[in-house]
Amino acid sequence: MTVSLIGFIALFALAFFGLPLGFTMVLVGTLGFAWIRGLEPALATAVQQAVDTGMNYGLSVIPLFVLMGSFIFKAGLADDLFNAAQRWVGNVRGGLGHASVAASAGFGAVCGSSLAVAATMARVAVPEMTKRGYDPAFAGATIAAGGTLGILIPPSVPMVIYGVLTETDIGKLFAAGVVPGLLLMVLYMAAVWFISVTQPHKVGDREHYTSQERWAALAKIGPVLALFTLVLGGLYVGIFTPTESAGVGAFGAFVFLVARRRATLANIRAALGEAAMLTAALLPITIGAVIFGNFLTLAGLTSAAGEWVKSLPLSPLGIVAAMCLIYIALGCVFDGLAMIFLTIPIFFPIIAGLGLDPIWFGIVVVIVVELGLITPPMGMNVFVVHGFIPSATTWQMFGNVGVFVVAALVLLVMVLWWPALATWLPSFM
Repeated sequence: MTVSLIGFIALFALAFFGLPLGFTMVLVGTLGFAWIRGLEPALATAVQQAVDTGMNYGLSVIPLFVLMGSFIFKAGLADDLFNAAQRWVGNVRGGLGHASVAASAGFGAVCGSSLAVAATMARVAVPEMTKRGYDPAFAGATIAAGGTLGILIPPSVPMVIYGVLTETDIGKLFAAGVVPGLLLMVLYMAAVWFISVTQPHKVGDREHYTSQERWAALAKIGPVLALFTLVLGGLYVGIFTPTESAGVGAFGAFVFLVARRRATLANIRAALGEAAMLTAALLPITIGAVIFGNFLTLAGLTSAAGEWVKSLPLSPLGIVAAMCLIYIALGCVFDGLAMIFLTIPIFFPIIAGLGLDPIWFGIVVVIVVELGLITPPMGMNVFVVHGFIPSATTWQMFGNVGVFVVAALVLLVMVLWWPALATWLPSFM
């Protein structure tokens, strides 16, 4: 336990002074292993784990799904998603806010990154919302919150990372995120409606569209709906593995890019570059998490933590709730993926020891990670959207995001209390 504590102190100190988290975990994990077993075994183990992790077939899902989302955006289908949502819900209170949330859910269904969804929807929705008289801070908060749907509605990069670290079926994790993701979309739309009723000055006028306009806009997003159905439907019924479904999705998105005559060299290069950059950024952190987790296991922290938790006068649900509070606190100072990498080696053995469903716990983790994306002071989604709304400060946006945080907390309580919300759909696979 002493060695583990020293390891954590060293990890946080090095990260605080700016050393990248992945390399920090590799360094601390290797040196900690060397302290216990010797330098030569530590180096041999670290090298072997780095090779094994880099060759992990499941990680190939990440660049392919990112590529699919990039091709969809380059093809202009993100604009079509927002336009369709605008025409179908623009006639209710806060119509463009609802449209932003719905379009974020739609784009999240073909893109596994929350930041990518937030940035894309900000480009598409901000000009229209500001033109229609929406309060800039509220518009930014709505888009930042909608972006979190990108990691709960499958595909999802955090779900892939969780599945790789815990050896949990990624396909079932994707299926488990569908119902909670749709529920969160509804809760976010309820939050927009609440603000439109209690603070009507923050939303613009309602818009009215004819039935012909609505169906015409819906027809334009038919390709996206068909691709989502093919990718997740094929995965759900067992036709594709997660990696195969990602490959099919990326190819289908490229076909849309060609069909819309936007398959320029610049667009293709940019999409490939985005996929490569994200994968290159995640790989060192994934390798570091495996090496650091191995050190914690060897030092006895995971087993000691499990025994200590079991000795607490708490029910299994109470233990998971306590973990959620820890995640919410960490979300104020850590990036979402960093939280997963740091905590899963400790928390997951406890969950397994309690006999809890790893699929359900994976969805719980993704929900609390979502909260970190919109809560201060980190709130990466807020900072991303702020780049498109310079007329509002980040703290004004954080002030408006509170109602969406409440909506996400409501979903968290629902999933904790009714695990079937996450486990029902995967149970049929």
